[in-house]
Amino acid sequence: MGDLSVRLEWVLIPMFCSLTGYTPKAVTRKIGDGVWLRGKHYQKAPDGRITINLQRYYEWVEGQRPTQ
Repeated sequence: MGDLSVRLEWVLIPMFCSLTGYTPKAVTRKIGDGVWLRGKHYQKAPDGRITINLQRYYEWVEGQRPTQ
């Protein structure tokens, strides 16, 4: 059988909030205030919805500088 593992990297705001406990308002505030950077912490999908990068979020929480 093939590998059925799933790697979540980019998730929509509702899933991110479900996983972390942040509210959608807190997420949009971090984006609006420039705490999270477009292309690193979040990105707009082709349909215009905002996705959050989980790995970059973990780095932010741990106080690590994001890698390129």
